[in-house]
Order: sequence, then structure tokens, then C-alpha cells
Amino acid sequence: MSVVFLGTSEFAAAILDRLVRSEPHRPVLVITRPDRPAGRGRRLQPPPVAQRAQELGIALEQPERVNDPATLTMIAAAAGEQVPGAPAERQTVIVCAFGALIKEPLLSAHELINVHPSLLPRWRGAAPIERALIAGDARTGVSIMRLTAGLDDGPVCLMAGEEIKPEDDFGTLSERLQELGGELLVRALQERPQFQEQEEGGVTYAEKITAEDRLLDPARPAIELERVVRALHPHIGARLALEDGSLLGVQRARLSNGDVAAGAASGLHAHEGRLLLICSAGSLELLTVKPAGGRAMDAAAYLRGHGQPGRR
Repeated sequence: MSVVFLGTSEFAAAILDRLVRSEPHRPVLVITRPDRPAGRGRRLQPPPVAQRAQELGIALEQPERVNDPATLTMIAAAAGEQVPGAPAERQTVIVCAFGALIKEPLLSAHELINVHPSLLPRWRGAAPIERALIAGDARTGVSIMRLTAGLDDGPVCLMAGEEIKPEDDFGTLSERLQELGGELLVRALQERPQFQEQEEGGVTYAEKITAEDRLLDPARPAIELERVVRALHPHIGARLALEDGSLLGVQRARLSNGDVAAGAASGLHAHEGRLLLICSAGSLELLTVKPAGGRAMDAAAYLRGHGQPGRR
């Protein structure tokens, strides 16, 4: 059996690392997305999986369209020479956070095993870690499933849970899920447990994070906004709309335990040297913020440079 790996994100790069350490399952080919413009300079940047594959010395391809026949040819070629007259070898294709929908004929041409960071059928879709944090789930996990035409609805062979700690953000939770997912994947490849269809009940969908999801609306309770900040740190970032029309990035925040000045309206306020967002229920203390076009700074530095804040 030879293994081909399809992935794009930092999470997928960590799973690739674990496969490489289990030498029998070292991928013979890595397929990821093309380089894309990123950062303030909009320079082309390779995906994390491309960088890691190059460091590991694994053959790398970055097709524009993963479902084109050319991709099938790449995967078939990765199997090497076939015995004359024998049927072509079916590859085991590992998929993890690839970022593009996989369709026929690739879907049926090989065994496709997907590493999905949720306890399926909860949080099928693009942003399962973020959505679990935003929803205030007490627990999430990783599922090893067979990829099918539906959205993360294929049968599951292994699943394990992970507690979500009160202080977890995307970075800390993702790190633990990467480790868990890598171990489960290696077990699945070694032990070949049976796949079982997912349960009918409890299906939820983890929609992609949108610009609206990132906005901290003080009309919502502070406890909800605190979860949004943690769910989007450090990779995406929450934002707050200010009176001047700019967006203030919010990287770290906590629920405020102190009293707020009596009669303070909802919105952003300076109070006793703290930067507070007064919400419909409770208040959120902003600890680390990033002004538009500026660097990240603590609340005290922001107040020194910007004075009394206002909010649109």
C-alpha cells in the first residue's frame, strides 16, 4: 500500500508530520493548493503543507483543480511501476483540511480517508474547531472517516474526544487535536477497524467563518463575544467597529469582573485604565488589540495612543 496525502492548513501539516514519523505510512506524494497572495504585500505564499512537504523531501504537486483527470494521473503515477497485466494499484489517499471539495472521479478511484476535527455528526463542515469554541461546547474531538460525496457524512472507523478547557483558544485546542488526530490516523492505517455509518441525530454544520462572524457586536452578551475572541485567535482574529469606521482587531479578552461606571452605554469605554466593551449582558475587557494598519498592543498602550475610545 502506498499513501498519498491531500492537505493545506497548519493542522494538516501536523498530521503529515505524524504520518512521516510512522515510516510504513510515509506519503509518496503530497498534493496541496496552489500558492496564494498573503500578507500586507500580497506576495505569493505556499500553503503550510507545501512548506512542510518540501522540508521533508516528499514529492509535491499543487494543481489548480484537484478533480481534473491530471490529478488522477499524478496519484496513479505515485504507485510506481505496476506488474504487467495486473490491475492498477488503488492508493490510500489521506485527506485533511484540504480546502476544496473532492468530487468524482477522484472520489471513487481510491480509498479516501479523512481526518476531521470534531465528534461527528456534530460540526460537519469547514470550521469545526472554531464553531465548537463559539458554541461553548464542553467537548470536541477527532473522527477518522471515509470521504463520500456528502459533506463529512461518510462512515467513521475511529473517534476520540478532547475536553475544551475554559482558557482554550483555537491555537491551544488545535494543537491537542492535531496530536490526537495523528495518533488516530496511524491506528486506522495499522489496525483497519470497520467503518460504521454516522448516527442520524445530532447533525450540526460548521460553516466557514465570515466577516460578520468576526465582528464583536455589543448587542450580544459578553460571554458569547469572549468565546468568539478565543475561537478566532491566533489565525483569523475578532474585530470591533469603531466610530471612525475603522476596525479594531481584538486578540485577547476576558470577561470583566469589575464594576463598570454607572450608566455607561453599550460600546467601547476606558474605565480605570482598562479597555472595556459594555455589552447587552456583562462586559468584556479587551487585553490585546491591534489598530488598523498598526501592531498588536496591550490595552494600556492603546489608551495612551488613542485616548477615550468610541464605537460606531
